[in-house]
Amino acid sequence: MRLSSGLRAAALALTLLAGLAASGAARADEGTIRFAVIKGGWFIGASGGDGALFFHDNVYAVSVGGLSAGLVFGASRTSFHGSVSNITSPYDVSGTYVALGGGAALLGGGQVLVLQNEKGAQLKLTGKQIGLQVNIDLSGLAITVK
Repeated sequence: MRLSSGLRAAALALTLLAGLAASGAARADEGTIRFAVIKGGWFIGASGGDGALFFHDNVYAVSVGGLSAGLVFGASRTSFHGSVSNITSPYDVSGTYVALGGGAALLGGGQVLVLQNEKGAQLKLTGKQIGLQVNIDLSGLAITVK
């Protein structure tokens, strides 16, 4: 009898945990983001820019800054747009995103990025790049929702 009571308690605990996990996932929401970044460097690069986050019929200003190290040469401006998922508040987008990547632009080019921050917010971005730049680097990008 004691074993069956323990099994029932374990089953009830697992059911409650699954319900809490599902309700947390159900509360996660999504929005869209758009920002422009100017990047330049010679082995070590820096980037900065601004844009907007669109979430629940509201617009939030965002600022973007970052550093990169590796093979970085040149300067470019990239206009990104895409989706933001797994957020419950617009401020979940604020955080640090890290990417290992590479690319080249001679007057123009494109980029596709999927990034995630420490809060679990995920960005799926496409970008149009203008300038002259070659890079194979590790980049850190900080986004702040104002």
